[in-house]
Amino acid sequence: MVLSVLIELGHASSAQHFLNFLIDIIPEKGNKMQIMYGINGEQKLEEYFLDHLAGYENSKPVRVGNAAYVQKQNDIFGILMEVIYQQFFRFETTLENSEELWTVVTGIVYVVEENWMKADKGIWELRTEDRHFTFSKLLCWVAVDRAIKIAELIHKTAPLEEWKQLRADIYDDIYHNAWNDEIKAYTQSYGSSDLDASTLLMQNYGFVRADDSRYINTVKAIEKDLCEDGLMYRYKNKDDFGLPSSSFTICSFWFIDSLFKIGEKKKAIQYFGQLLSYSNHLGLFSEDIDFKTKRLLGNFPQAYSHLALIQTAINFAGGITEEDELKEVIKTD
Repeated sequence: MVLSVLIELGHASSAQHFLNFLIDIIPEKGNKMQIMYGINGEQKLEEYFLDHLAGYENSKPVRVGNAAYVQKQNDIFGILMEVIYQQFFRFETTLENSEELWTVVTGIVYVVEENWMKADKGIWELRTEDRHFTFSKLLCWVAVDRAIKIAELIHKTAPLEEWKQLRADIYDDIYHNAWNDEIKAYTQSYGSSDLDASTLLMQNYGFVRADDSRYINTVKAIEKDLCEDGLMYRYKNKDDFGLPSSSFTICSFWFIDSLFKIGEKKKAIQYFGQLLSYSNHLGLFSEDIDFKTKRLLGNFPQAYSHLALIQTAINFAGGITEEDELKEVIKTD
């Protein structure tokens, strides 16, 4: 997701270096792709506690590593494929590693075909039982959709008919199983009534249009259930730490962006300005914000939060990224 924003802003060199790092650590076809690696490409990120440290304001436990590195999270395939697609779409004529990238593309489709029907831990890395998370299914659809577009873009021979059928199968599965007809919304996982802010991205990735009644209903249901004065829970159901108690900053930006896209621009801009006021004195955000005090909580500074801020600003401005022009658009609207 960070790569996508770098590309959108025109930082081609930085994006290319980051992509090269990813390509170097992606395993050969048939081997398991991890959801995370160490900064030097380390594969084992075993988690342990440093009991002699209290942590910030006694926020124990202090950990090294991350046990989630062994989790299955099927959304990573779509997120990676989206970045590769953007690389081909914008820079194909200058890509020195285009053949290597194409090999990665075909490998990802193979892995998605083998795994998309399986339950996983989801984008939020829940350590409870595996579920059929809507966002994970969505990103599997994205992976196949973008692979097809890449093949057509660079005139590669690929089993396009099989890929198109796979894309259609995943689409139908999401359309019928992620939708809850009682609450009129796409829910967190199949058969669930819990709402999840990640489903707001269904429009961003092209699965639905902004004027689709199902999408509009999902946005409104999420606003009713997860929003408190412009700040969003990512979900309200119990997770590894109990019931969520603070807002998740990236989700607040996702929600604001969704409001803007379904036509509620005045409300979206109001919430946007309000949310920006909660940053620290450097304009930086953490992972969470306390609903009542507006105190910044969690990881700081958090890349997730800032990439969503940037993407929302770009969408507000219709692609304009010059600061003065952006201010003018927001003021006019």
